[in-house]
Amino acid sequence: KVNRLTILFIFLQFEEFGPVFIQEPDDGIFSLDSDDKKVIMNCEARGNPVPTYSWLINGTVVDTEADFRYSLIAGNLIIHNASEAIDYGRYQCRAENSIGTVLSRDALLQFAYLGAFSGRARGAVSVREGQGVVLMCAPPPHSPEIIYSWVFNELPSFVAEDSRRFISQETGNLYISKVQPSDVGSYVCQVKNTVTNARVLSPPTPLALKTDGVMGEYEPKIEAHFPQTVLAAKGVTVRLECFALGNPVPTITWRKMSGNIPKKARLRKSQAVLEIPNIQLEDSGSYECKAENTRGGTAFRGHLQVYTLPQWISMINDTQLDSGEQLHWECRATGKPRPTYRWLRNGEPLNSQSRVEMMNGELIIHRLQQADSGMYQCIAENKYGAIYSSAELKILASAPVFSTNPFRLIATVGKDVSLECRPRASPKPRISWRKNDRRVHASRRIMLLRNNTLRIINSSRSDEGSYVCRAENQFGSAELTTVLLVKEPMRVELSPIRVEVTVGESVVLSCKVTHDPSLDVSFLWLLNNQPLNTQQEGGHFEYIQTQSSTADLMIRSILLKHAGKYGCRAQTSADSVLAEAELLVRGEYAKTKPVTGNMESAMAVELNPWVEYEFRVVATNGIGTGDPSASSRAVRTKEAVPSVAPANVRGGNGRRHELVISWEPVSEEFQNGEGFGYIVAFRANGTRGWKEKMVTSADSTTYKYRDETFPPLTPFEVRVGVYNNKGDGPFSEVVTVFSAEGEPREPPSEVQAFAISSSEIKVMWKPPNPGPGRPQGYEVSSWKDMEQEEMGKKKRTKGNETTMLLTGLDGNTQYLISVKGFNSVGQGPATSPIKISTKKNAPSLPPGNLMWIQEGNNVSLSWDPVKARDNESEVIGYKVLLRQEGRGHSQVMRTPNSAVVLTLPEGGTYIIEVRAVSEGGEGAASAQVRVLTSSGKRSLCGF
Repeated sequence: KVNRLTILFIFLQFEEFGPVFIQEPDDGIFSLDSDDKKVIMNCEARGNPVPTYSWLINGTVVDTEADFRYSLIAGNLIIHNASEAIDYGRYQCRAENSIGTVLSRDALLQFAYLGAFSGRARGAVSVREGQGVVLMCAPPPHSPEIIYSWVFNELPSFVAEDSRRFISQETGNLYISKVQPSDVGSYVCQVKNTVTNARVLSPPTPLALKTDGVMGEYEPKIEAHFPQTVLAAKGVTVRLECFALGNPVPTITWRKMSGNIPKKARLRKSQAVLEIPNIQLEDSGSYECKAENTRGGTAFRGHLQVYTLPQWISMINDTQLDSGEQLHWECRATGKPRPTYRWLRNGEPLNSQSRVEMMNGELIIHRLQQADSGMYQCIAENKYGAIYSSAELKILASAPVFSTNPFRLIATVGKDVSLECRPRASPKPRISWRKNDRRVHASRRIMLLRNNTLRIINSSRSDEGSYVCRAENQFGSAELTTVLLVKEPMRVELSPIRVEVTVGESVVLSCKVTHDPSLDVSFLWLLNNQPLNTQQEGGHFEYIQTQSSTADLMIRSILLKHAGKYGCRAQTSADSVLAEAELLVRGEYAKTKPVTGNMESAMAVELNPWVEYEFRVVATNGIGTGDPSASSRAVRTKEAVPSVAPANVRGGNGRRHELVISWEPVSEEFQNGEGFGYIVAFRANGTRGWKEKMVTSADSTTYKYRDETFPPLTPFEVRVGVYNNKGDGPFSEVVTVFSAEGEPREPPSEVQAFAISSSEIKVMWKPPNPGPGRPQGYEVSSWKDMEQEEMGKKKRTKGNETTMLLTGLDGNTQYLISVKGFNSVGQGPATSPIKISTKKNAPSLPPGNLMWIQEGNNVSLSWDPVKARDNESEVIGYKVLLRQEGRGHSQVMRTPNSAVVLTLPEGGTYIIEVRAVSEGGEGAASAQVRVLTSSGKRSLCGF
């Protein structure tokens, strides 16, 4: 038996899009001591069509064809025989395809080198014993920074720094505040390049003592100090130097002129260096170093200014608009100094003109044209750096398309009808309507609205028919058909319209509908214009639908609150009609002395004080009871001392040192008079006297008492009484209430963080020690290393969990994380921040060149391995997802290899896709493979 194998190659066509950078060039320092003298500047972008690349140095295009020293491999620029004189500068990569052009951020290329000291001999330096001296280093040409040290007499004897000797890392000079005989000798300055580690030595400088006496004591003189203005980028470590000559040896002290020196600051080299790590904006200010000895003192003052590079707050996004519409983009960034903005279109500066407005990060283009399509970039910059945000503007051009199929619309006679026409098209299409193949013209009853809706006023049966909306532009046309049916209006009758019952009785409201028999009807009951929920009314209500056009509402054991306006809303697909009825509920009979037939008055007893009452009289005899009289005028009973104490007295919550007492308010009918209020009495357990506080508002439910002397959770005896203008009423029963334990007082402990992927970090901690101020939950703050904490994110636990998974983070980024407890009172102190970096991003490239061979229901699938980029996590395997078309559930198979064999059930179309798996998460999905399984058929397909 021979199997027939069919080979099918399918080339997937993707939508075109402009260049998007995957990798941009970074600042670099190239060592001139390198053997191959070759510099590589990296650049890569994705796009369809595939982008081409060119480079600029200091704004000038690099001619890679005319200059043999330059070559391009993909987007990477290779510089052969690099030299500082020619190649030092700022580089930008330009990526371009038929959609548009984008420019990368600029990257500074520097060269590391260290020259030799001048070979000229240095003269001897002679000073008196006790005198100060400065030995000059005069370093050779170098780049970038160098580290200074001094050799005493010969290697490896180096000068040890202390309160008397100091080596400035700014000037390289050696400062000796007070020379001693042991200092006599030969001194050599050694410099080391921080990039190449190359070292060179200066000619020796002899130091000798004069023989004409010893130097007496003298006041300090500051010889080495930081600049008067120090500029530092946020997040770096700043070192301020200050050293003085003097006899005796001066002592150095530091202060900040406004505020305190940051707690994180450290003093180095016998206090000659003030080191401030992770500098922040609040660390800016004037700093002073002071040198003092017994002969006097002197000071130097300078200003530390912290700047920040621009950081995005909001960026621009790809946008699709119709020609003729208006584009409004806005980008926003923070930075110090405040950033300014400029715009590029396809890599070239965009200038204001009649249709183009640019102001403070906003770009507005009026009346868009097809020529406005392309790649746009917003640049936010200050004098310390620039950041780029890119987006594609696509001006749409398409024939009209309707998203809905022909449908049927049902209306009722006399009502207005709206037939919608909303095609997707660019530019906006011309719209026309016709009915039964005849053009529809506007009239008093028929209007064509601005949104292309056809509106028919006071519809009738003659309006029935097929309505066609035709949309047309230069790219094509489309039509949508709506069938309009007009039915007779529905009538609804609710009976009885008005009914009066006594508390405890029952009643039935009947709703009858007359409607077109071709339409189904549904019912909705309302009470006082709100839907009636029978499940929440304790069994008093029951729906009864005897026929398709009749529905009853049974109300049993009626209460006073059931009085009101009842509505029955009947609904069909064409109409909705509401009928209403009123239900009156009589109260119970007042309590009197016996009343006989010849009496014309009675005494109502056991009424509540200071309450308005209305009265009606009902006559009765052996036959039955007549109708009640009309209501009397309202009569208010006289005031009396309150007789009902507040209920449910309790307490709790509140801030530290607070006693919070609460109760349920006494309803107005039991307040018995004007001037009603509460008397709150309390005393600490074990004490005798009561403290009493008056609460004058009748609606109050809480009283707070604060005393700094009592500790959290102190027990109090509490009672709450009532009063009005007639006097004091009763107190509640005495209850025990504890003072507030307050907000958490200690931070959590042992905070740990683990990177789960490129976007997830798991945080764990232990609760604070047991005691007052117990947390009811925890708040985890996370922010990027170069951000302020206020710019970060905060997330709270649902309860007292001591773990949290942070999601939505940026890959390959260092975060600071702190945890604090909270309860209903407030937040406690936060833990010290810990640092943790997310894993590198998942691979951005999908598995490519998917090949599959189908043998019946077995599918052998293979693909090219995914190679992670430098800034992405290594691939550790692959995930194969399989689902049947039309179903949401997927089966997942994991494999460490770039091939797998799947067995599919018979009879169905299956969709397969593959993703690379890494520590940073899952990568992009491959192109989908669709496989049809049916017994007996075998085929081979390649994607």
